[in-house]
Amino acid sequence: MGKYTKEDILRLAKEENVKYIRLQFTDLMGIIKNVEIPLSQLPKALDNKMMFDGSSIEGFVRIEESDMYLAPDLDTWVVFPWGTESGKVARLICDINNPDGTPFEGDPRQILKKVLKEAKDMGFTSFNVGPEPEFFLFKMNEKGEPTLDFNDQGGYFDFAPLDLGENCRRDIVLALEQMGLEIEASHHEVAPGQHEIDFKYADAVQAADQILTFKLVVKTIARQHGLHATFMPKPMYGVAGSGMHANQSLFRGKENAFYDEKDELGLSETARHYLAGILAHARGFAAITNPLVNSYKRLVPGYEAPCYVAWSAKNRSPLVRIPAARGLSTRIEVRNPDPAANPYLALAVLLKAGLDGIKNKTVLPPSVDRNIYVMSDAEREESGIENLPASLKEAVDCLKADPVICEALGEHALLHFVEAKEIEWDIFRTRVHDWEREQYMNIY
Repeated sequence: MGKYTKEDILRLAKEENVKYIRLQFTDLMGIIKNVEIPLSQLPKALDNKMMFDGSSIEGFVRIEESDMYLAPDLDTWVVFPWGTESGKVARLICDINNPDGTPFEGDPRQILKKVLKEAKDMGFTSFNVGPEPEFFLFKMNEKGEPTLDFNDQGGYFDFAPLDLGENCRRDIVLALEQMGLEIEASHHEVAPGQHEIDFKYADAVQAADQILTFKLVVKTIARQHGLHATFMPKPMYGVAGSGMHANQSLFRGKENAFYDEKDELGLSETARHYLAGILAHARGFAAITNPLVNSYKRLVPGYEAPCYVAWSAKNRSPLVRIPAARGLSTRIEVRNPDPAANPYLALAVLLKAGLDGIKNKTVLPPSVDRNIYVMSDAEREESGIENLPASLKEAVDCLKADPVICEALGEHALLHFVEAKEIEWDIFRTRVHDWEREQYMNIY
């Protein structure tokens, strides 16, 4: 049973002077959309009777089949800690249904739920995820537009006066806590203007909901501080990009299925097969976890981002790291996802890859416990270490060639996602960029 009933929400809305409710959902690209309704329409919304035009949403449906319905998840009820002069604003995150009440197959949230059901059918009661999203803060100009000027010159774990984003970051954390997120840590990251806020692990759907809530809060609070927050993976050349490491574990009831105290590394056979599945499908799911042309500017040597398909319990250069904690905290950390990813789709394909490894008892290759960045091409080849895709084009081709990841997405989402990304790549490929003019205009 959930923590809220319809009656609870109607009562809370009245008690907290809520005047408007945002019915939120995401498009295929992970962009938050919402239908805002006045308080008078809340009973209708709670009965799943609010309709919207699905043909207007990226990756949804054609105009001749556009009617879709919003089904609020009552447990996502939150009142925003900022309001308007006329009253407070609340939100409910929604699933998308067809007119006949069935789940819409292109709804990212329900795609994740579909893969979670597969895990449940295999005996796993929960898939826990602890995300580590990073972001940049840039100054804005007098028109309120973002500039390329960092708001500080801080580095890893720095504090004021070098970390001028400290007050903004603190206000973000306070707002998130008011909205029910349990924050574990917040700090300045490696690059100037770069920050990370980590929140406690949660079941996958809740974790994805929290990522979207986090992104909305970060952008809102940053603007209140006269700053622009961006989750673009690599906004500036020459500094580290922003990732969203995904710590993950499977549970059977209260038992962590990834832990085995008798194993040398404390990893169960389930964990090893799951990890092997992640490695086997890493090139196939990269287009989902790293969905932008810009994502592949981050996945290059020299900036601590993973470029190679390998794992280790000892160093941070491979794709997957095994953090030191054991027992209930045993987990694997997949390090290539970035915060531009649709969190529902990203967690769906990661889980699908791991489950495939468990189903097929995929053998885990040996760990790579030396710095892969300093290995030669021949040494990496000898060790069987593949590269992650080097471009969005390569990633999309790998996605189309991986039937397991395609199955996770489903035919509808796969078709629309691939189409959108191939258009994105073609626009980038044919555009003349500043770098080309800088290199060639005077010489040729």
